[in-house]
Amino acid sequence: MSLEHFKNRNIGTQHYTTIDVGQAPVGAMQTFTQVAKRTVKGELFVGLWVTLREMINALFKGDMATVKYPFEKLPISPRYRAIHDMLRLLESGSYRCIGCGLCEKICISNCISMDTRYDENQRKEVSEYTINFGRCIFCGYCAEVCPELAIVHGPRYENASEQRAGFSLFEDMLTPIDKLNLQQEYDGFGAISPNADDNIKKTPLAY
Repeated sequence: MSLEHFKNRNIGTQHYTTIDVGQAPVGAMQTFTQVAKRTVKGELFVGLWVTLREMINALFKGDMATVKYPFEKLPISPRYRAIHDMLRLLESGSYRCIGCGLCEKICISNCISMDTRYDENQRKEVSEYTINFGRCIFCGYCAEVCPELAIVHGPRYENASEQRAGFSLFEDMLTPIDKLNLQQEYDGFGAISPNADDNIKKTPLAY
């Protein structure tokens, strides 16, 4: 195609189909008549029937096209990184956090704050641990750097609260002691090996 044909905007008009839209209404009465004819058409009642049919199926036949949230929830990918979980030791039930502070140092949004102390056995323990979920960007650096797999990202994504203090409670992130058997383990340093039960041996007695 030459430059002259390219500049000609009317080229190829024989492929267009002209639609007869009629004449423009003149006066208020013709305008009202045109609006009434275009409003009350078969397509309108077809759409209303589809809406009524889906409503009847949902109410009386139980055929729902949506999920009944919060009673039903869609499955989440296992790689989904949501609200943090603090894991416990399966043997003793105490939390795995040793208070090293690596998660606090690597947090790029500066939302993790922790205080440590020494207990009566001179063991370092965490006295206060908070995460400001209002600032957290869920990058996952804290879970990756943790040497004890104490902090991980769980599947809980509902973090709505009326108070900001509810976004950072350590007790809410810690695994309940009565649900310790339901704690999900992750691969990494400190995780349970697949053949952990086979490696358990009876402690030899001295007598």
